[in-house]
Amino acid sequence: MAAISIHPSVDGGISPGNSSFAGGTLTCHCARDPVTVSIEGNVAHNHACGCTKCWKPAGAKFSVVAVVPREKLAMKANAQKLKIVDASAAIQRHACTGCGVHMFGRIENKTHPFYGLDFVHVELSKDKGWAPPEFAAFVSSIIEAGTAKPDEMPAIRARLVELGLPPYDCLSPPLMDAIATHTAKSKGIL
Repeated sequence: MAAISIHPSVDGGISPGNSSFAGGTLTCHCARDPVTVSIEGNVAHNHACGCTKCWKPAGAKFSVVAVVPREKLAMKANAQKLKIVDASAAIQRHACTGCGVHMFGRIENKTHPFYGLDFVHVELSKDKGWAPPEFAAFVSSIIEAGTAKPDEMPAIRARLVELGLPPYDCLSPPLMDAIATHTAKSKGIL
């Protein structure tokens, strides 16, 4: 039986990152006039995401998405091709109007726990050394996305564990702690 496909960038195993990686360029899939974005430094919290909003390549059950500080992301070319996918979403996903690839997602709500972070897909880079995916988030959401049936979930979770991506139906414990800490501070509890 063939291994369950999660995402092309992890199906063959997870490549290690490089702790001294200085960053790189993300490029959309357009053959002409591609949108390019540069990232200074490495990404954090790279993970497989099963949510229904994240961009996934054709046939992938999950996206692979990470974050960078907003000030470390810069548009390099063809920014005029970008359009926000859903202006009502917490994460404003900027997609190329030519190929549909999400180049980055930005949170504009200053009270959001992840304000100041941009969400990026390092698979859009030819540069090597990005921090590898560490976990899988919103795993059950692939059912509502229509990419998995409920009876497939035990095998999908087993495949994620086999790849070294602990599956969660929310975010990883450190990220959930960060959200709770932010909320407690905003309430004056901490």
